[in-house]
Amino acid sequence: MKVIIKEDIVKELKRVGLEKNDVVMVHTSLKSMGYVCGGAQTVIEALLEVVGEDGTIMMPTQSWRNLDPEDGVHWEADKTDWQLIRNHLPAYDKNITPTNTMGAVAEMFRQWPGSIRSDHPARSVCANGKYAEYLTKNHNLSNIFGDGSPIARLYELDGKVLLLGVGYDKNTSIHLADARAEYPGKHNCTEYSAILENGERVWKKYDTLFVDGEDFEEIGSAFEENRPVSKGAIGEAQIRLMKQRDIVDYAVEWIEKNR
Repeated sequence: MKVIIKEDIVKELKRVGLEKNDVVMVHTSLKSMGYVCGGAQTVIEALLEVVGEDGTIMMPTQSWRNLDPEDGVHWEADKTDWQLIRNHLPAYDKNITPTNTMGAVAEMFRQWPGSIRSDHPARSVCANGKYAEYLTKNHNLSNIFGDGSPIARLYELDGKVLLLGVGYDKNTSIHLADARAEYPGKHNCTEYSAILENGERVWKKYDTLFVDGEDFEEIGSAFEENRPVSKGAIGEAQIRLMKQRDIVDYAVEWIEKNR
């Protein structure tokens, strides 16, 4: 197995079109690349080097286990213990709460010097760079992915999306299309999360748009047939780079036509 070093990653990111000053949402799978010398640290250093001091990297840092057991996120626990979880799950702390299944790169990125994490207890993002504070501020409980959310602010900044070893099912930006599109069955759902409110831990109820992403791979396949996507590879992982506005605008049309 070929050993991948930082220079390999930097070279390929530049080749597919990531540039200085870019604002980019990055979704990664470290293990899909093969052997990366330095692991997650090397990947983050490469990304930051390519976009430079005036660029910005953003990643999903979701802690979705901070949701109600009824949603199925605490599958190890018996139903008889669900109320115990509701009563005792630690409140979200953006400086401490770990990510859930976001991968080694995102988990290290949230702790990286200069990174800023948003306040959503279950669906946070983290950013590092020029626009980090703007992207992550005021992440409303009920507005996870819609206009005014970090994903929509990336759209305002004409940002990019980088899929590094993952598919469109991980492309969080398509959730902005969920929020903007009109389609049969679109509805809100009620969620609960443990948060700090006035210094006290509370089990907070909030309504938000119901999304599941089941058709995101289908959207991605259609998108690639109709819009430009720059492709490459780092080790054993395929990478895709696209303009976020392109995928969001296309997904809105696709959803309204096909759902």
